[in-house]
Amino acid sequence: MDFRVFVEPQQGATYADQLAVARAAEALGYSAFFRSDHFVAMSGDGLPGPTDSWVTLGGIARETSTIRLGTMVTSATFRYPGPLAIAVAQVDEMSDGRVDLGLGAGWFESEHKAYAIPFPPLGERFDRLSEQLDIITGLWRTPVGETFDYSGTQYSIVDSPALPKPVQTPHPPIIIGGGGAKRTPALAAKFATEFNMPFASLDDLKTQYGRVAAALASSGRAPDSLTYSAAFVVCAGRDESEIARRAAAIGREVDELRSNSPLVGTPDEIVDRLTPFAEAGVQRVYLQVLDMSDLDHLELFAEVVGRFR
Repeated sequence: MDFRVFVEPQQGATYADQLAVARAAEALGYSAFFRSDHFVAMSGDGLPGPTDSWVTLGGIARETSTIRLGTMVTSATFRYPGPLAIAVAQVDEMSDGRVDLGLGAGWFESEHKAYAIPFPPLGERFDRLSEQLDIITGLWRTPVGETFDYSGTQYSIVDSPALPKPVQTPHPPIIIGGGGAKRTPALAAKFATEFNMPFASLDDLKTQYGRVAAALASSGRAPDSLTYSAAFVVCAGRDESEIARRAAAIGREVDELRSNSPLVGTPDEIVDRLTPFAEAGVQRVYLQVLDMSDLDHLELFAEVVGRFR
């Protein structure tokens, strides 16, 4: 099982805070540093304010050397597909091919209102996501010297030089996730390298993985052509007092956390609670790290990582 670190900078984090976590994760052997793509805090004041995900990852790309970098997930409502393809390809070059693109439809209406971003109805947001995936992959796959055209309901492209190209070929891995019953599995089967089920119970995870597997089969893709991942909040400690201290630091109750995440408890407890998820097909786990100042937390959890290698 592969383990990645995932942070929520909109809750309150500077670039320096994020870089410190990324460097610690790299030194401790985590495979990737991911960040959310949000502009408004879900709780608290969010000071000093949001940071742009791809600007941040471009900076971190130049200050790390081996750890992969990505978004969980970029919102299709925030950017036009052409400029997004350019930005991701540039960060891929800046990192020497260490970028993954997580892309979703967008869901948090308040941040759209706060920063003058249109927030269409759900169906239209999924239409935009689908066309963005068509366009971004189409731009990246177009051979150098040829042009790319696209005519969709939401977007049209005429005579694009389809540049720059990412370092990774044919393009960076694409992550699609969520619990939607129909369109999400279909998009994963068509575009994704990885499918992520965030913050789900074991039963709900099994159900959604089954839908995605069925969509893969219907599309003719091999069952092992997709990586299955999950995301959970992490709150680990060597004893109950340390677990309680870390829960308090993120404003949560230990019992509530234990009921919602297998990554809560002592290392031995977490191994036991995570094993059924591995048996259900989880190949990669994203640790939602909500206290970015507690780098010792990552060091402690590295014991769990070692147990699953």
